Amino acid sequence: MAFHPDGEAMKPVAILAAVKLPFTQQDLAQEQHKTWVDEFLGGSLRLLDVCGIAKDALFQTKECTHELQSIMRRKRGCEIELTREVGKYLTSRKVVKKAIHKTLKGMVSKGTNRSHVTLSMVSMLREVEVVTLSILESLLSFIAGPKLRLKSSSWSFVSMLVHPKRVASEDAETDTNELEKVNAALQSLMSHKRSRSDYIMHVENMKNWLEESESSIHDLDEMLECLFRHLIKTRVSLLNIFNH
Repeated sequence: MAFHPDGEAMKPVAILAAVKLPFTQQDLAQEQHKTWVDEFLGGSLRLLDVCGIAKDALFQTKECTHELQSIMRRKRGCEIELTREVGKYLTSRKVVKKAIHKTLKGMVSKGTNRSHVTLSMVSMLREVEVVTLSILESLLSFIAGPKLRLKSSSWSFVSMLVHPKRVASEDAETDTNELEKVNAALQSLMSHKRSRSDYIMHVENMKNWLEESESSIHDLDEMLECLFRHLIKTRVSLLNIFNH
């Protein structure tokens, strides 16, 4: 499925791009104040850290998904090997969720002590930090699954990014994403005895869900990579401005 980010998702990228414009850099250089210079440099580093954690979590999830798909193609009928691989997948997902949970708790506990500066570009930089953190929080919650969801609005936001054609009113259906479906189906596969025909049918269904999951992961990966690149470029621009 193609990725079609909405205006809110692209707002940080647009503002970050504006930092590199010559007149913007002039304004920032003229209005330097140590308090907010330190504030933004620290904030940009924090955003990079969280974005890096999200990228790592997504990469690990992607690798596990590929391994599971591979074993299903090769060993569709071998329950022992498939069960072993499913166990690895679920264990890996637990590790990812634990890391995300720790990160989300840190994001909630770290408040920001903002000084009152009227410069419009400074206000926009603050806005982009808030919006970007919100997007990253939503992405981490989306990757981790149901128990770590913090806000239903954030959840719906990421669902709209990954599935732009779905209607927001479909709450009952969109409340569960592809990663959750795969998780639930794998746990069911591990915990219930099935007839041979039911087992094979369940595995075939799993293949379809894994493909959908892979599509979602790809879309999220593209957005994170784009955001990460802009965050790095912006931090370099800020360092160049403040060091001259």
